[in-house]
Amino acid sequence: MILSKAFEGKTYAVLGLARSGLATVDTLVASGARVVAWDSREEARALVADKAELGDPLEIDLAGFDGIVVSPGVPLNRHPIAMRAKLAGVPIIGDIELFALARPTLPPHKVVGITGTNGKSTTTALIHHIVEQAGYPTVMGGNIGLPILSQPPLEPNLHGVGVYVLELSSYQIDLTHSLDCDVAVLLNITPDHLDRYDGFAGYVASKARLFAMQSAGETAVIATEDEPSRDIAHSLRQSRGNDVVDVASSDIAAREQPGWPSLQGPHNAQNAAVAIAVAKALGIDEATIANALASYAALPHRMQAVRTHNGVLYVNDSKATNAASTAPALAAWPAIDGKPRIHWILGGVAKSDNLDECAPHFANIAHAYTIGEAGHMFADLLRPHMAVDDSEMLSAAVRRAARIARPGDIVLLSPACASFDQFRDFEARGDAFVAAVSALE
Repeated sequence: MILSKAFEGKTYAVLGLARSGLATVDTLVASGARVVAWDSREEARALVADKAELGDPLEIDLAGFDGIVVSPGVPLNRHPIAMRAKLAGVPIIGDIELFALARPTLPPHKVVGITGTNGKSTTTALIHHIVEQAGYPTVMGGNIGLPILSQPPLEPNLHGVGVYVLELSSYQIDLTHSLDCDVAVLLNITPDHLDRYDGFAGYVASKARLFAMQSAGETAVIATEDEPSRDIAHSLRQSRGNDVVDVASSDIAAREQPGWPSLQGPHNAQNAAVAIAVAKALGIDEATIANALASYAALPHRMQAVRTHNGVLYVNDSKATNAASTAPALAAWPAIDGKPRIHWILGGVAKSDNLDECAPHFANIAHAYTIGEAGHMFADLLRPHMAVDDSEMLSAAVRRAARIARPGDIVLLSPACASFDQFRDFEARGDAFVAAVSALE
C-alpha cells in the first residue's frame, strides 16, 4: 500500500467502506493518522473496528479534522455531509486527493490522468499497456482496477521514474484539489450524470478542473471532436500554448487500425490517437507504441470478442451504458454491399428517451433485440427502422439472435442503458452475456 508521512498526526473521517474506503483506512492508519470510519452496513464497520474509531460524520463533532474522505458515489449536491463539512470548515476529499497529497514523499514518478464521458477505461488500459511495453514500472488506478492507495509505490528502474495511469470520473475530480498530472487527458464530453451537477455546464466544468490543477509546462491531451472539448482546448491554448495537444480519430490512418485487433471502430481510433499522443509526451518511441497497439487485448465488457460460433462473432460491450457510448460500436461493423450485419442487443435502465446518437448507424443493424425496463420503449423507437424482437431477457435475446444471425454477422451486446433493473452492474450483465453465448450449441 501507499504510505506517507504527509498523513502522520492528522485526523480524517472516512465515510463509506467499500474497496476504496477500506484501502483509505489502511493507508491512513499505517501512515500514523487518526481515523474515524463509518458505513451504514454493520459488516463493513466490523472490517475496520480494530484499526479505526467508529463514528458517523453526520453525528460526531468534526472540529479539528483535516478532511472527510468520501466515496465518489456520495452525491455531494444532495448529501447532508456536504453542509456539515462546510459548517465545520473541513474539506471533503477522495482517495485520489490523498494520493496527490502523498506524491511528494513517493519515489520519482509521473502521473497520467484520463477523463471523459466515454472510452476512459479502454484508453487508460491502452496507455498503461504502452507504458508497460516501454519498460516503465506502472500501475493503473482510480476508476479502474484496484484502489490506488492499496497498490505498492512504484520503484523507478533504469528509466528513472514510474508512471501512475489513473482513470478519473468527474466525481473523482470533484473530490481532489491538488492532483497535478504530468499528462492530463480529455477524451470527450456528452451529457451524463446530470443529476449530480448544475446542468450540463456544471458537468463540463468538472472535467475542465483536471487541467486547472496542472502546473505550467505540463501536457494536456484533448480529443477535440465535440464542442465542449474544443472549447476547453481553446481556452487552455490561450493560456498555455504548446502544452496543449489536439488529437482526433482522423489522425489514425485507415490502413493502420486493422492491425490492432482489439481497437476496432471509430471510437477506438480516437482512443488510440489519444494514447499515442500521451506516449509521445512521455518520451516513448514510435516502434514501441506501434507494437503495443498491435498487442493490446481488450478489457472485459468493452468491445470484447467473446466467441465465434457458426461463423457469427459475439461481442460483449456491456460497458456502453448510454447511447453515445453505444454509437461507436454500431459504427464498427458497417454493412457490406448494402447488407447489414449487426444483431444489436440493447436495453436496461434508460438514461434518455431516445437513441439519437445511434441513429446514424441504423443501416448497419440487421436486427435489434430489446431487453429490460427500457425494452418496450426502444422496441417502439426502432421498429420503423429495422426488424425488432422485444426479448425482455438477455438470455432469450442471445438465443434468438443465434437463430437468426448468419455467418459473417455480429451479435453485439451494447445496451445504451444502465444495468440496474436486472443486474448488479455492467460487469454482471456482461458476464451473463458471456455465459449465454458459451451455452450456445
